[in-house]
Amino acid sequence: MEIVHPYIDHEVTDEHIIREFTENVDPRELMWHRDDEERFFVALHETDWKFQLENQLPINITKATRIPRHEWHRLIKGTGNLKVKIYKKPENNETV
Repeated sequence: MEIVHPYIDHEVTDEHIIREFTENVDPRELMWHRDDEERFFVALHETDWKFQLENQLPINITKATRIPRHEWHRLIKGTGNLKVKIYKKPENNETV
């Protein structure tokens, strides 16, 4: 059985992923989840979508945001589509 994701990956490289969530996504599909690697992401346009880490208030997506490895997190749907660039953890503790 194929896993259906609430997003479309437009570009995938060893360094980053360009990912889009459409305005038609059901907010229930934006579930709490954890990733096996640390990541950073940044919106590629202005948006009113929000990001939330476990036990924290939702934040606006206005700058590069860190997602720690294995930490519960989710997106909160806003208006329009959301397109983000997701970076895997930089090597040698470099910053994005």
